[in-house]
Amino acid sequence: MFLRRFASTSCLPPTIYDLLRSSTHTPSSVRVNGWVKSIRRQKNVSFAVITDGSSARGLQAVFRSGELAKRLTNGACVSLTGQLCDSPGKGQSKELQVDEGEVIGECDPEIYPIQKQALSVEYLRDNCHLRARTDSIAAMLRLRDTSKTAIHDFFKREGFHSVHTPILTSNDCEGAGEAFRIAQVPSIHPASAGEPSRTEEFFSKPSYLTVSSQLHLEALATAISRVYTLSPCFRAEPSQTARHLAEFWMLEAEWAFTQSVDDVCRVVEAAMKAVVNTALASQDMEVFAKDSELSRIEALRSAADASRAWPRISYATAVQELAKSGQGFQYKPAWGKPLQSEHEKWLAETLVGGPVFVTDYPIELKPFYMRLNDDGKTVACFDLLVPHVGELVGGSLREERLDLLKRALAYHKLDAEAYRWYLELRKFGGAPHGGFGMGFERLISWISGIENVRECIPMPRWAGRMLL
Repeated sequence: MFLRRFASTSCLPPTIYDLLRSSTHTPSSVRVNGWVKSIRRQKNVSFAVITDGSSARGLQAVFRSGELAKRLTNGACVSLTGQLCDSPGKGQSKELQVDEGEVIGECDPEIYPIQKQALSVEYLRDNCHLRARTDSIAAMLRLRDTSKTAIHDFFKREGFHSVHTPILTSNDCEGAGEAFRIAQVPSIHPASAGEPSRTEEFFSKPSYLTVSSQLHLEALATAISRVYTLSPCFRAEPSQTARHLAEFWMLEAEWAFTQSVDDVCRVVEAAMKAVVNTALASQDMEVFAKDSELSRIEALRSAADASRAWPRISYATAVQELAKSGQGFQYKPAWGKPLQSEHEKWLAETLVGGPVFVTDYPIELKPFYMRLNDDGKTVACFDLLVPHVGELVGGSLREERLDLLKRALAYHKLDAEAYRWYLELRKFGGAPHGGFGMGFERLISWISGIENVRECIPMPRWAGRMLL
């Protein structure tokens, strides 16, 4: 009966998550596939926790027969059949009374890399192919899925369309010179009699892995006025900090007819609050609460409160507050200089005690596409700073005035011909528009309390390191 009920809504059998949240109180015959998380043997009965990754909690399996239990080891893959019953024990709502089963993938406990004792971050990075079997990484992966779904739900409610933008591009959107250039690998075809293949530019001109989808989104926003994407980006940045990766994921959105930076900030704030509230309601926050201070979870709840708007301060005010703070910053704050990570964290954690938008940065600190303010010295932009992470989101109004955009390209010493198509977006029916970009791994870091973004992505890549 239980299996038939699930078969009516899914083409696959129920997961452990489905079984644990089932409302039936009548024992039902089910088959469970998964991996042994732990095993505890007693004289007449054995207990094993089985997980398939669908839930932060595993399903307790009870073995009355000792023969099968003897073969169980941590990490082994098993297929079990039995009665799903209400559990009389504490800590779980359901348990599986095993009737029969088999070990379908053995695991030698003597050499299994994922042992029950505490494992260091570096050790797990070295065993990246297996680290998803740990509670924290599995919870992070589910949090990524939960957050992605919340993002899509938010933008769908706001009338946005999800679009796919190119990974290969002919420009460096940020102009920082940190793009990976594409090179065709020379090869010899079996029919070429040993002659190497041509190694000229594959696309007839230099091409790169994208550092941002923004410019392509702007093009699409001139036809489909509200667009967004969540896609991989790449930056050849040698930084070894806890906030940077060579390959990462970016949420980027662009929409037409927005008139002020505050309008863009309001969309960002609503989106972030929607994601955080969804994440806080998930079972996986129990895993992160074990490793994080409870005060951080409460701070997240406060930040996600819909009745409280996140404050906005200008870059000029931020510099003034930093200068008079009396803090011994490594980098002295001053007008015209970038805000460093230490500055961003102090503003969010100490000055504001929560997320804060810093707006209107000097023109020389920001890319060419940001709209020039009336003062001629600053641009209509913002960075969203959050506690323990620093910069999470960056956005702006985009310069829609053709003459000023040409002037900005010249100011930043960029080739106008390379951006001819971008200029034409203003020439042929241009509209006021704006948007933002957010590092997805930084969002996961903020929500989970995981300090390093290398533990916020399944298989991290950074300068000097790519295992898989």
